[in-house]
Amino acid sequence: MFENLSERLERSFKILKGEGRITEINVAETLKDVRKALLEADVNYKVAKTFTDTVKQKALGQNVLTAVKPSQLMVKIVHDELTELMGGQATELNLKGHPSIILMAGLNGAGKTTLSGKLAHLLKSKQGRKPLLAACDTFRPAAMEQLRVLAEQIDVPIHLEEGATDPILVARNAIAEAKQKGYDIVIIDTAGRQSIDEELMQQIAQIKEATNPDETLLVVDAMTGQDAVNTAKEFNERLAIDGVVLTKLDGDTRGGAALSIRTVVDKPIKFVGTGEKMEALDVFHPSRMADRILGMGDIVSFVERAQQQFDEEEAKKLEAKIKKNKFDYNDFLGQIQQIKKMGNIKELAGMIPGVGKAIKDLDIDDNAFKSVEAMISSMTPYEREHPDVINMSRKMRIAKGSGNSIDEVNRITKQFDQMRKMMRAMTGSKMNKMMANMPKGFRK
Repeated sequence: MFENLSERLERSFKILKGEGRITEINVAETLKDVRKALLEADVNYKVAKTFTDTVKQKALGQNVLTAVKPSQLMVKIVHDELTELMGGQATELNLKGHPSIILMAGLNGAGKTTLSGKLAHLLKSKQGRKPLLAACDTFRPAAMEQLRVLAEQIDVPIHLEEGATDPILVARNAIAEAKQKGYDIVIIDTAGRQSIDEELMQQIAQIKEATNPDETLLVVDAMTGQDAVNTAKEFNERLAIDGVVLTKLDGDTRGGAALSIRTVVDKPIKFVGTGEKMEALDVFHPSRMADRILGMGDIVSFVERAQQQFDEEEAKKLEAKIKKNKFDYNDFLGQIQQIKKMGNIKELAGMIPGVGKAIKDLDIDDNAFKSVEAMISSMTPYEREHPDVINMSRKMRIAKGSGNSIDEVNRITKQFDQMRKMMRAMTGSKMNKMMANMPKGFRK
């Protein structure tokens, strides 16, 4: 995501390197390159022009301090303007109803049904809400079944009426069920189409009028670039949407939709989908996205994802085991599974400042842990709990059972032993000292 744009912007700022001050000439040259970079990222032409004109105006009005280089000042100005371009700050959902009603809209293929499940999971796990999913896509029975499977996967109730043909009636019945059973949010999944048509718009408009939702969210595919912006514009004109959700931001997208929608449609991006897993839905923070576009990483989002997956009580138990040198392969497997839940490995690494650029050409496979998991699965329960008993004959059996070579098993067991020693050395006084020196914002 945004890799090409990040590279182009970095090259643009190099024009100012070595310059003693900002002038109209070197700013014009830099921003000409910045505008090209934005257009190549499929940013709306008018948005790109207005953006660079604003940056130029602010840059020429700045006095460059001796401690700040012109290129650094330009990065700061561009960062601030990118943040404003994408909305300035995160926009929360309006959930004041009893129950609150969220109406999901969008075209087929944008990921609307999956997104409904992800949103229910997020509201349940992060906010402690009690959502009810409403399967109102009566046009496509497969969508109703898909939502049922997702609801089961995330353990969220669903209102589904098999054979139903009236989505308005299904929506009303779902709201009545929510009131009766104490669910505080109803997420209505509506029908999509391959393209915008009158029938689709009328149906969604009728559902909206009948249910009076607190939030009408439009789900658009970020990979479609300006088509996503045009779709948002048309839906907003007919439905008066409250916000946009961008899906597939982890894919091969140039980022134009994320940078254009707020200005063109004048509606905030509220969430972004960053993967296929149900946990892969993030609140959209314009400043953090600007950080990532400019290659600065996004360590705050990284820490937040880690906190979502790592339980504090479990962490204390794990630290006690490490201190006693009792960390075993069961614990190791548990840590791997928690890391996998955080999302795409390469995307996670890219959130760490300085790492994204270093790994941009590396092919990091999300299945990289599979060989390790297979190896641990081939161990006996006793071997998992007592790593030191694994000798050569046991390694040969584990290699055969997991489909790994003996060299691969040797490599993994050696790395595991080294990791145990390092983790033990990090506990106790060394770990406490390190935690004490951390900024307060990173300590709970």
